[in-house]
Amino acid sequence: MKSNHVGMARFSFLSAPWWGALRAAAIAMLLGLPLGSDAAHAAPATSGAHVYLVRGVLNIFSLGMDQIAARLQQQGINATVHNHLAWASIADDAAAEYKSGRAKTIILVGHSSGATSLPDIVARMDQQGVPVKLAIGLDSVFHTSLAGRVGRYINFYVANGAGTRVEKTGNFRGTLENVDVERVPGVSHLSIDKNEIMQQKVIAAIDAAVFSAPGGAPSENKPQAGPRTAPQAASAKRAAAAN
Repeated sequence: MKSNHVGMARFSFLSAPWWGALRAAAIAMLLGLPLGSDAAHAAPATSGAHVYLVRGVLNIFSLGMDQIAARLQQQGINATVHNHLAWASIADDAAAEYKSGRAKTIILVGHSSGATSLPDIVARMDQQGVPVKLAIGLDSVFHTSLAGRVGRYINFYVANGAGTRVEKTGNFRGTLENVDVERVPGVSHLSIDKNEIMQQKVIAAIDAAVFSAPGGAPSENKPQAGPRTAPQAASAKRAAAAN
């Protein structure tokens, strides 16, 4: 009877819905395929910005990065998703793209270990004379110090969980915001990147950086939003209430 229970437990584990999604994600990672993106419905990248989204440990648990990338692509914003272990290559690629004129605005977003790597990316780009306009960390798992040039650095962290604050050094130039989001409904270290309210906060900050004119006014280049569905309107209302 004991072996039957073990067999049933193994069957239940392997047949769980999340196991199939995780297995598919792992296969996609091995094949180098994008996760959660909807290229068929992506608008042409015309914003002049490039958003680099950096996944956390094992490169398969931060699937919210792919969801955010897909939503940005639908707005015509160039967004790519990367492994946090490639942080140096991300910095070099972003710097080369900026210097070549292919991108006028560089934005960084990271989750977990991906968030922990953001200060390293910023510092390496600063050494190459390239500024970061916006960086957003989602629950960095280690204490990090920030140096270099960032127009705005937002560190969203869950104070009662694994997340930590980011501290700035004397070599930092820009604005740093540490924002505790532990009271946002449904937020934890593993869900912060996938939480609808948090995704809206991230995308709103990116839109402000990409589409706002120098004086802070909305730019005419921002795509016009279509009518919201009832769930979208409810999500937006929750996001506004959580600010």
